[in-house]
Amino acid sequence: MIEKHTSKNGLRIVLENIPAVRSVTIGIWVLTGSRNETEENNGISHFLEHMFFKGTNTRSAQDIAEAFDSIGGQVNAFTSKEYTCFYAKVLDTHKAYALEILADMFFNSSFDEAEMEREKKVVYEEIKMYEDTPDDIVHDLLASASYGDHPLGYPILGTETHLKTFTPETLRNYINARYTPDNVVVSVAGNVDESFINDIDGYFGTFTSDHKNLEIVKPTFFNHSIERNKDTEQAHLCLGYNGLAVGDENIYSLIIMNNVLGGSMSSRLFQEIREKQGLAYSVFSYHSSFLDNGLLTIYAGTGKDQLPLLKDTINQTVETMIQDGLTNKELTNSKEQLKGNLMLSLESTSSRMSRNGRNELLLQSHRTLDDMVQEIDAVSHESIKQIIEDLFKQSPSEALIAPKPSK
Repeated sequence: MIEKHTSKNGLRIVLENIPAVRSVTIGIWVLTGSRNETEENNGISHFLEHMFFKGTNTRSAQDIAEAFDSIGGQVNAFTSKEYTCFYAKVLDTHKAYALEILADMFFNSSFDEAEMEREKKVVYEEIKMYEDTPDDIVHDLLASASYGDHPLGYPILGTETHLKTFTPETLRNYINARYTPDNVVVSVAGNVDESFINDIDGYFGTFTSDHKNLEIVKPTFFNHSIERNKDTEQAHLCLGYNGLAVGDENIYSLIIMNNVLGGSMSSRLFQEIREKQGLAYSVFSYHSSFLDNGLLTIYAGTGKDQLPLLKDTINQTVETMIQDGLTNKELTNSKEQLKGNLMLSLESTSSRMSRNGRNELLLQSHRTLDDMVQEIDAVSHESIKQIIEDLFKQSPSEALIAPKPSK
């Protein structure tokens, strides 16, 4: 049972009591990411996530790390295109202590200039590491090819040029603009009862902001192509198709279709490209849902001389799906796999905290497990056929990182 509470300032709290466990996971979710940035401050959401760990008015960065280590807890954070999350997983006996530290980080980070300069170097190295991983960065190139100059096409990490311009004032201005109470959800799951809501409300229920959120602009999907040459052994290819927004009523039809296409080891792309032809070690597809749109991505890496055959095989696999749809066996097996994955994912307090936090932040609603199973079972060949027609009716965007030509 999920308990929901809205504080006087508009902040939302969701709590799920799981008495059979001994852990509690607390997450602070903020509706801001690279999508909410400008070309000038691209990367600020991610850099701000880093800086929340670099010390408060009363704790140093080492104090924060030692505080969680001393109780055997885990603390981390991540930034996506549309949200940022700070979370901690601890024993139930330490939940109040963990909440106090997270609140201290959230409200009292000092943004010391010396710490900022050191952390910029850390993020510079993170960007370089990402650049040295072509099978990661090709997905950023695909976002740029798919969304052009829209912020959804921006890289989450930003660039070294932009990071150099950030100051303590830059960070505080961004917090004032985006870290508003109505943009924040605190999600808790584990061995914790609803009285903990009062503790959360005590820390988070009174802060205010007079900044009004700007409406987000829906992107236009482009089937552009971007190619980059790097010193790599493989060619890394991504294809992108215009997908569905988070919460779309047809989302389970799309998830099941994707599972058959390239979302599992038994999928058509994996079996044809890796198992039968040996064209790639890594090949898969996945769907990313955003507030008002989505992107279906197909990825594979292969030797440059095999790239034409790889493309032909992917195109033929997609064309066969357009023509024939799914078999009865594929539909049944994919439904069972999806239900199994869903149920297994709910066995940890971290995954439940994440599911509840994301649902509240993006959808403001929570479906029961029975509701979701019912929706999965309702997926039919007809709904799959409609998804396939809608998804593949236009040419895909494309991103390619290819080995540099030999001299």
